[in-house]
Amino acid sequence: MSERAVANRVLILNTIAFTVCFAVWTLYGVLISFFVNSRLIELDKAQIGWLIGIPILTGSIFRLPVGMMTDKYGGKPVYIGVMLFSAVGLVLTSFADTFTSLMICGLVFGVSGTSFAVGIAYTSVFFPKKSQGTALGVFGMGNAGSGVTSLGGPILLKYLTNGGENPEGWRQMPLIYAGALVVMAIIFALLSVQKKPEIASQKSYVEMLRPLRDMRVWRFGVYYFLVFGAFVALAQWLIPYYLNVYAMSLAGAGLMASIFSLPSGVIRALGGWVSDHYGARTTMYWVLSICAICFFLLVAPRMQITSPGEGVLADADGTVASVSANAVVVGNQTYTLKTKSDISVEQLDEKALVWPTFTGWQEPVVKQGDKVKRRQLLARGTTHLYFQANVWVFTGLVFIAGIAMGIGKAAVYRHIPDYFPNDVGTVGGLVGVIGGLGGFFCPIIFGYLLKATGLWTTCWLLLALISVICLVWMHIVVLRMTRGMKDPGKLDSGDARREDVLAAGS
Repeated sequence: MSERAVANRVLILNTIAFTVCFAVWTLYGVLISFFVNSRLIELDKAQIGWLIGIPILTGSIFRLPVGMMTDKYGGKPVYIGVMLFSAVGLVLTSFADTFTSLMICGLVFGVSGTSFAVGIAYTSVFFPKKSQGTALGVFGMGNAGSGVTSLGGPILLKYLTNGGENPEGWRQMPLIYAGALVVMAIIFALLSVQKKPEIASQKSYVEMLRPLRDMRVWRFGVYYFLVFGAFVALAQWLIPYYLNVYAMSLAGAGLMASIFSLPSGVIRALGGWVSDHYGARTTMYWVLSICAICFFLLVAPRMQITSPGEGVLADADGTVASVSANAVVVGNQTYTLKTKSDISVEQLDEKALVWPTFTGWQEPVVKQGDKVKRRQLLARGTTHLYFQANVWVFTGLVFIAGIAMGIGKAAVYRHIPDYFPNDVGTVGGLVGVIGGLGGFFCPIIFGYLLKATGLWTTCWLLLALISVICLVWMHIVVLRMTRGMKDPGKLDSGDARREDVLAAGS
């Protein structure tokens, strides 16, 4: 069999295994929502955030050591070990019945998230530099596993619980996921090929950690915190979001959440191709800008506000002759009033409203026989603002942000084989750690922001601010590198090589 055929076979196996592992990694997004919806386990908003984030924590902090093991021993044995260990955690989950036990089980099966560090390093050794962006992008399509869980998880739960009549049937779901991991591990053992980078496998662990002193690695990690960590967080957070903000069923919320997660995972292959052809940094400029715009547009919450509005003032002194809901008569002058609309919020909800709707009315504050002075208030004004936050407009913006994040995930990792060709597992592992921590911390922060403000849209404000920080930081670095190339004597060890500057301008 040719080297290209072997490489393609390994890429296919890596991608399928990563899809299964990612579906497992985001299992709690559906399962915890089911517990809350069916009231099987009492959880407050902060605990929901913790449980959604706990598997992400394990899958994040162990990416670095697992990536180093992949460089040292090769991807095949490490990948198989990750899948079998995670399967054990899922079996234990089927017996959990408290917040604490769910946390412990989530920490165990969360190891499935380290599959990304394994797959990145394992895939890169089979492909030349010129096509690594595309290959890693194809591998990254496994992110769509979160969409598989978001879309299929509620349907599977409905079947296992007999439409809610047997709520304890949920315990079969982790066992089914565990079975999928075991089957995938067996297929992987039979069909994959062992290969490891020759230079990295000869290094000590101290030598393997040396690239982590490069600030560039940490900067890539911050970008990945947004495009990957926030993606993982939203893939799970959107389910309770749709449940609470739009009063959808669990199945409906899962379907809407999959509109974000499935395309974002699949589009990653295109992100790799775009990064190969147009430059990773140029791609990141577009990604961060689109994310910032979409997240800021999503900040406005679904709301209705009643505020003081335009009142009616007397033009001259006089005596109030008559007062009605429609008019106030002072002397010989009639002041027409705006009357309150009988349309209710429920009726407004039945319409597809994109923009905020303003209505106003005026209510008399004087009575017949009162003597009034010029500029005295005759009727108090009230303005009612209603913003529907139309679910389809909301979902459309979330979809666009998800596409940008999917492309961004590939763009971030396109840098690594170029600058750290012999340390892809180690560097990719650290970048993955920082990104994965975004998936852990974001749901927790989302939960506390929600608890403190009562506004679900506070999550979008946080992500918009992170997007702007990443964009500004990247632009400052590009400007510094450009100035350094104009005056090479000013370049220091922290600045990029010439290729960096060329990439910045590409």
